[in-house]
Amino acid sequence: MDRHPFIVVEGLDGTGKTTLRKGLFRLFEGLFRITPLAALTTNFLHAAVAGDLVDGKYRPTEENQHRYLAALAADKQATARLIAASLPVRPVIVDRWLLSELAFFSVKHGRSPKETHAVLTEGLGVVPDLTLVLDITPEAAMERAAARSGDATRPDWDVLDIQARVRKVYQTVTEEPGVFPALGRVVRIDAAQDRATVLHTAWQALDQYGLLPEPLGGSA
Repeated sequence: MDRHPFIVVEGLDGTGKTTLRKGLFRLFEGLFRITPLAALTTNFLHAAVAGDLVDGKYRPTEENQHRYLAALAADKQATARLIAASLPVRPVIVDRWLLSELAFFSVKHGRSPKETHAVLTEGLGVVPDLTLVLDITPEAAMERAAARSGDATRPDWDVLDIQARVRKVYQTVTEEPGVFPALGRVVRIDAAQDRATVLHTAWQALDQYGLLPEPLGGSA
């Protein structure tokens, strides 16, 4: 590759996305002396739509869904410009990107993931080299998430039946990667495994697809 990889980590809350992102970050720094750009979505890089982003995420209604979708598209375009500018010099690791948005609009608004994908990716300009999907049962994910402190919860979202529906969308979408090209290559990882195994599996996927730079000191 003539640039560094764009990596996305997806999964239910509590699956270990932050842990994996931090692990990948440390490996790139430790093995290659490269500091990745780590980003969280939604990123609020497009200030003009910040209000619609907050309103649509935490108070979703039929009336604001179209404003929220348009705000997400605008914000992702702003984020994509930052990602594209960074890739020549460093990897980019994003905690959530497109898959979670497809699930949100499917579960909360009954919108087809294909329709949401089309809106969010029009003119986006960047495609992940790899989307890592951490998969775990909703019961286990919610138990893990509940053990954390300081995270905002949404009573109409962070409940078992909703999270089970979200996981179903994740599974359905990732079984048809050709229908959702803006996800890039998709690798599902069993997040019930220990953290070291999850990180090792993700690193193997990066290596398998040729997304790692040459080791320091020359080629392997």
